[in-house]
Amino acid sequence: MTTLERLMAILVTHYKLDPTRIARDTPLEHLGIDSLGMVELLFFIEDEFNLQLPSDAPLLPTVADAVRYIDALQAQQPAPSPAGTAAAPPPSRST
Repeated sequence: MTTLERLMAILVTHYKLDPTRIARDTPLEHLGIDSLGMVELLFFIEDEFNLQLPSDAPLLPTVADAVRYIDALQAQQPAPSPAGTAAAPPPSRST
């Protein structure tokens, strides 16, 4: 699934929106997402995308702005270690 599809799933599931109302250029405000709804949306984004959002998240006026923001945060995340392998312990120091 793309970032847009996953974000749309959040909007449809948690805000009970008709998916036909959601387009990339749709302002979130036009979807009925006010400032409190935006705070909730950021929590849903953190959970869905397994991200730690900064406390000073920027304004996200449109769906496309939210997608770009999520993609930028994901690009900054360290690559996950391969499944089934544990991270190597730090080298030990002899003193």
